[in-house]
Amino acid sequence: MNNMIFHRKLPIPKEIKEQFPATEEIKKIREERIAELESVFASKSDKLILVIGPCSADNEDAVLDYIYRLRGVQEKVSDRIIIVPRIYTNKPRTTGEGYKGMLHQPNPTESPDMLKGLIAIRKMHMRAISETGFGCADEMLYPENHRYLSDLLTYVAVGARSVEDQQHRLTASGLSIPVGMKNPTSGDITVMMNSIKAAQSAHTFYYRGWEVESLGNPYSHAILRGYVDKHGNSHPNYHYEDIYHLYEKYAASGLKNPGVVIDTNHSNSAKKYLEQPRIAKEVLHSARYSTEVRSILKGLMIESYILDGCQSISTHEEYGKSITDPCLGWDKTERLIYEIAELW
Repeated sequence: MNNMIFHRKLPIPKEIKEQFPATEEIKKIREERIAELESVFASKSDKLILVIGPCSADNEDAVLDYIYRLRGVQEKVSDRIIIVPRIYTNKPRTTGEGYKGMLHQPNPTESPDMLKGLIAIRKMHMRAISETGFGCADEMLYPENHRYLSDLLTYVAVGARSVEDQQHRLTASGLSIPVGMKNPTSGDITVMMNSIKAAQSAHTFYYRGWEVESLGNPYSHAILRGYVDKHGNSHPNYHYEDIYHLYEKYAASGLKNPGVVIDTNHSNSAKKYLEQPRIAKEVLHSARYSTEVRSILKGLMIESYILDGCQSISTHEEYGKSITDPCLGWDKTERLIYEIAELW
């Protein structure tokens, strides 16, 4: 018995890219932003990366409004900070229920339409680059879908639920942008380190109907996001001891470009989004205290939007308010970025 209904065949990435091509200006901006990030991960630049923005991109106008606000702040902290806006268009759902992102539902209050979704997320990423000059980030939730945005993104994260998956690791090894590998929800650092090694290595594997060969991604790195124990309780892994332990793991690993981005939300904050400023400052204090911690700390990941908190997807009435995890509002975000720049 077949329990899967095939509605329609979607365009392949090449067809979507030809229909909505990246301009020469977009290509130039993207290459410049990738070079900036690679310089940080290679320890040639001492700037701090901020991967910051909504938990999920749910409304193009609100997302672009938010990114325009970041643009003004970036100009004031450009000597110390590289801002990478989060435009997360695919969302993992622990139980499979809930909003799965704009790829699935370009309008969160309407039925899924993945053709409209593919077009909507590409247009939004194109607008963000061409109108603000930022290089942006997305989550690689579905490795086979990455190529729909592969010519636009400058940073990709592999989530805690995906980091043990072979296809995610092998796909990451073939990307030409920095890829952050989160620790799994269990908190097992060995799993994360193995995923980084896999992503930094060359492979031959099956991808979208092709036999492909990857060259390895030397800018694959760690993201610490906290973890959940066997009783379902959240535990942080952003403290000095956690980062120093990761430093020691890196030192014994032989991996290229040791680096970590600290996720200030998720299990590190137990999803108490107002804790993010405190967590960010503690991490920066650890970097000021220890040259070893400072040497591998490359960035922070912060969930932030225009309004504090979150709202129900069923209403989706408050402009710029998350419909997934709660986010830090704009006033607090702006203040935090300036404080981070002073501390770094």
